Amino acid sequence: MENDGLTIVYTGKGKGKTTAALGIALRATGYGKKICMIQFIKGSWHYGEMDSSKRLEPEFEMIAIGKGFVGIIDDKSPKEDHERIAKEAIKISSEKIQSGNYDIVILDEINYAVNLNLISVEEVLNIIKSKPKEMDLILTGNYAKDEVIKVADLVTEMREIKHPFQQGIKAKKGIDF
Repeated sequence: MENDGLTIVYTGKGKGKTTAALGIALRATGYGKKICMIQFIKGSWHYGEMDSSKRLEPEFEMIAIGKGFVGIIDDKSPKEDHERIAKEAIKISSEKIQSGNYDIVILDEINYAVNLNLISVEEVLNIIKSKPKEMDLILTGNYAKDEVIKVADLVTEMREIKHPFQQGIKAKKGIDF
C-alpha cells in the first residue's frame, strides 16, 4: 500500500488550492519525481508558476491550456471556446496520466471546470478511475463535487477567514499569481 498513489483534492473558497499543489510539486522534485501540471482555467494570464516551473524542468512540466477565467473580469470568449479547450485539457490529462512518464499529475482548477459545466463530473471520475495504481493525482479548484470527494483519499477544504481584497488590496505578484 505504501506505493499506492493517492487522489488528493484541494477545494474550498479560501486561497491556497493551487499553492498547495505546487508545494507538493516542489517537494516531489526534490526526490526526483516527475510531475505534470495541467491548468484548466488560467491559461491566458501570466502567473509566476509559468516561469518558476521552467526552473524545475525536466522533473516538472506545466501545461497552461485554459483561456482564462470564464465569464469574469476581461473574458470576451464565448462559452463554447472554453468548453472546447476544457475538453482538450481532459484529453491531454488522460494522455499524460496513461503515458507512464509521471509520478504525480496535477489537474489545476478542474473542479471549477466541472462547476462551470465545461466538462462533466463523469469525465473527472473516469480520469480518477483510470490513473495508474502507483500515481498520485491532485485535483484543485472550488466546488469539488461530492462524487469526487467520495473517491478521493485526501480532501482539504480551504476556508477564507480574512483576505486582503476585503481591505481593497489588489492581488500581489508572487503571492496571488
